[in-house]
Amino acid sequence: MNARRKTTQVNVGGVWIGSDYPVRVQSMTNTDTADAEATAIQVAQLARAGSEIVRITVNNKAAAAAVPEIVQRLEDIGITVPLVGDFHYNGHVLLREYPETARLLAKYRINPGNVGTGASHDKNFATMVEVAKDFDKPVRIGVNWGSLDQQVLARMMDENSRLERPRAATDVMIDAMIVSALESARAAEELGLGHDKVLISAKVSSVPELWQVYRLLAAQCDYPLHLGLTEAGMGDKGVVASTAGLSVLLAEGIGDTIRVSITPEPGAPRRKEVEVAQQILQSLGLRQFAPQVTACPGCGRTTSTLFQELAQQIQGYIRDQMPEWKGRYPGVETLQVAVMGCIVNGPGESKHADIGISLPGTGEDPRAPVYQDGKLLTTLKGKDIVPEFKRLLDAYVERRYGQGVTRP
Repeated sequence: MNARRKTTQVNVGGVWIGSDYPVRVQSMTNTDTADAEATAIQVAQLARAGSEIVRITVNNKAAAAAVPEIVQRLEDIGITVPLVGDFHYNGHVLLREYPETARLLAKYRINPGNVGTGASHDKNFATMVEVAKDFDKPVRIGVNWGSLDQQVLARMMDENSRLERPRAATDVMIDAMIVSALESARAAEELGLGHDKVLISAKVSSVPELWQVYRLLAAQCDYPLHLGLTEAGMGDKGVVASTAGLSVLLAEGIGDTIRVSITPEPGAPRRKEVEVAQQILQSLGLRQFAPQVTACPGCGRTTSTLFQELAQQIQGYIRDQMPEWKGRYPGVETLQVAVMGCIVNGPGESKHADIGISLPGTGEDPRAPVYQDGKLLTTLKGKDIVPEFKRLLDAYVERRYGQGVTRP
């Protein structure tokens, strides 16, 4: 892990972003923002899952008009997560026509590729920046591969064509993304927006190109950077691509906020993208969100499914208990639990965890030793192994975290 890249610090509705603070988890709703009730419900779900900032689409007058009601509904249920307005094409109009919405949003996302062309581009961009100044709001200059500023791209492609040895079109496009982002950020500052009010993102859909663009961007500015693939995809593909793309950059010290843009299954809850983002950060050791359960994959020694069932039950049990545990047991998110399937690696892994159990595999006696803080605590037997281990887990959490005791 490299040292974190140094950046300015930006306040987004009370959530600080930058190298002096943890890498933040963001997410985005997929509801029709004009439906204030549905949007508020989904924002609340994302916030409760752990999203520290939530972006909402503000694409028309109905959506802009709904923002105050969304904020009020969230306040009524005690949700104070900062909301970011995602503007494309008509943000300059909506922010001027709906000043209360402009006031309530914690940040504006501006895509320089679709604020207009020619003189309109500069005028519309300036309008959005002026509103940000009026309400003391930060902006994210969000450049996307699929909606790149065509004026910048055409200019750079033309310059490239005149070279004796023209560069590959992909490399020119990546450079155009960086130029568009940095030129827009400088333009915002020239219009009077503070240097500490600007964040940047430059999203693509290819993992290697994501690495390329952010490495180049990180070397040329000190703005906080928001990481994410534009479209990661569905299911395993989306999870793997996001993990591969974000983990390498985070390990290099690049990135101050992240979003995992996976496509949810029809009807599935939106919180999956938050959970994956948290797991990426936790697996890298950058943040702790919830106790981790280590479980072996199984082999020919573990034809019994008991350890798999226990691992699943314990993971679910911990997830269900976390809302209460976080309030009662400070630091419980650092807890390490092991559920292993046989006597080969089981005892060793269980000793390394805070509390762990090694279940019997094929041909072994139905005895399950439990280790706590590296020492054998007891051996469970019979049909009550699962509830007994849960009881021991509860007792351990109460003893260690209830009294503020931390393991050396």
